Amino acid sequence: QVQLVESGGGLLQPGGSLRLSCAASGIFVSSNYVAWYRQPLGKQRELVASMPTGGSTDYADSVKGRFIISRDNAKNTVYLQMNSLKPEDTAVYFCNIVRWGVYYWGQGTQVTVSS
Repeated sequence: QVQLVESGGGLLQPGGSLRLSCAASGIFVSSNYVAWYRQPLGKQRELVASMPTGGSTDYADSVKGRFIISRDNAKNTVYLQMNSLKPEDTAVYFCNIVRWGVYYWGQGTQVTVSS
């Protein structure tokens, strides 16, 4: 049974930093495509950052230079380091892992950026 559990969300002021974690069980982050999505209230879910198995990374234009996706294979965990946060980064953030064409999702963690 695959489980993805996100943590690390919260409320912070513009310009702050936050690191989200996604602990996986039943699936290996090292051998599958991993990504982070976000969904602002009332809007569609959007891809924020992704990391195929080859280790390359890709980012949405809105977060390039500010967010970093990474994984710790020993801990079987995916991270999203978010820096220079803006109010428009406010959303529920979801961890995603794809294996054999099947998408697995976590429950989401709320990030609110507000002064």
